[in-house]
Amino acid sequence: MNKEKFDLVESYMLQCMEDSAHDKEHVYRVLYNALRIAAGEDGVDFDVLICSCLLHDIGRKEQFENANICHAIAGGEKAYQFLLGNGFPLDFAQNVKECIQSHRFRKSNPPQSLEAKILFDADKLDVCGALGIARSLLYVGIVSEPLYSLCPDGTVSDGKYDEEPSFFHEYKFKLEKLYDCFYTETGKKLALNRRKAAVDFYENIYREVSISHREGQELLQKQLLENQ
Repeated sequence: MNKEKFDLVESYMLQCMEDSAHDKEHVYRVLYNALRIAAGEDGVDFDVLICSCLLHDIGRKEQFENANICHAIAGGEKAYQFLLGNGFPLDFAQNVKECIQSHRFRKSNPPQSLEAKILFDADKLDVCGALGIARSLLYVGIVSEPLYSLCPDGTVSDGKYDEEPSFFHEYKFKLEKLYDCFYTETGKKLALNRRKAAVDFYENIYREVSISHREGQELLQKQLLENQ
């Protein structure tokens, strides 16, 4: 991909990005992750890969406005139409579309091509480790979800069996399980190098809020009883 085409695709991406948890810097990190992963693979179509990375989250606005819309499906279609409208070959636009539409963490539509698998791994790598924790907390704040919820007995839930969204639920439902979902050896290795930072953060914050909640409740009940 030459500089002129890169600038064209990048410019369109920048017009579409409004979500601060999935901003242009996330896109660039995914692109850089993908290039690191691709360096260890043979037969990569770098034009398809670079274009797919740049455009993989352009459907976020549609999903944010309507939760029933999958940003990967919407983004793939937007990318396809944009590329065709700007003179890119049909097969190229189709390959990019398929990469984007299969990059989301869903079992129903796994990536098939090498470029799609690299994009998937590069995107998931940005949700691993300390960076993944930071981005998840940022998103929780954007959509006004809590850090955690309480169990029926009043203790702090670890998120594992929660039905309502929260940061702890996101960690148990998604972040904790990511490390077994990589397609490339390089992606898996890079992810595992980040894992401890995420585990330590979750365990520390869970311990801190649990102790604070438990001891605080006991002290409150003591004060209330003493003043009856």
